[in-house]
Amino acid sequence: MRIEASVYRAYIAGLAILIAGALGFRAAVAQLNLYLLKEAVPLREGLDSIPTKLGHWSRVGKDARFADALIEELGTKQYLDRTYVLDGDPKRGVIALHIAYYTGTIDAIPHIPERCWAVHGLEMTREAITVPMQLDATSWQPSTDAPNLATGLPYRMAIVRDPITAELDRVTMPLEEVSMRVLEFQDPANPRRRQVGGYFFLANGRTTASALGVRSLAFDLTNRYAYYCKIQLTMSGSVEDPDGTLVPRFETEIRGFLGELLPHLMKRLPDWPHWEQQSLVAPTPAAAG
Repeated sequence: MRIEASVYRAYIAGLAILIAGALGFRAAVAQLNLYLLKEAVPLREGLDSIPTKLGHWSRVGKDARFADALIEELGTKQYLDRTYVLDGDPKRGVIALHIAYYTGTIDAIPHIPERCWAVHGLEMTREAITVPMQLDATSWQPSTDAPNLATGLPYRMAIVRDPITAELDRVTMPLEEVSMRVLEFQDPANPRRRQVGGYFFLANGRTTASALGVRSLAFDLTNRYAYYCKIQLTMSGSVEDPDGTLVPRFETEIRGFLGELLPHLMKRLPDWPHWEQQSLVAPTPAAAG
């Protein structure tokens, strides 16, 4: 079949416009220093190297190892699933810790308990609330390094003692105060059995209690590098009154635990001030894509 000359010319013109648009868009992205694809940043140490004893809390049992199907659903192989007990006695308190680390991924909303627990048949007993943790930061000192590029705020440093070598390290702490999203579920078959969970995210050196907030922190187009990490703490127990709640007890116990955990976790996450300075170095053409 013979193609009309006018149709052929229209096709060539349309193709030329598409090519020009693609090249122009790429040039504009490069000119504005925008990064559609983020470069991955590695952990400094494996998450499983977090101490098994944190203050009065110590690990019980072994760290969980997920099956391949669950790892695929989780979206990362870099995770920690561990249980800690208070003063070595499960009767005094038990906290399940889950940490998942993501980098070099597409813009995606991470898994959160509101969806996951409901899928497994649990029912929410009250609306989720955002709770400021009010961690003790009196020992944190202002950093002498360059301030955060996104906000202009100075970083803070904490001293972390290695539990094995006793060596001291200065670690960059999160920029903002930590708040957690806290929610409570119950088992329909046993309504007095409750499961309380709290979670927040560390993303590019900053914190957010919102899964949507991860997008604004970790997927800002001006950031060359990106990572985010979900920290989730869970406690289970029974209440005497059908309208009772474990939330106050949960909030009290996790504050002390989180205060011990956070410096050790930050020691293993990327040192974000370093990566911010790396981002100021002109990238290769391939990295600018």
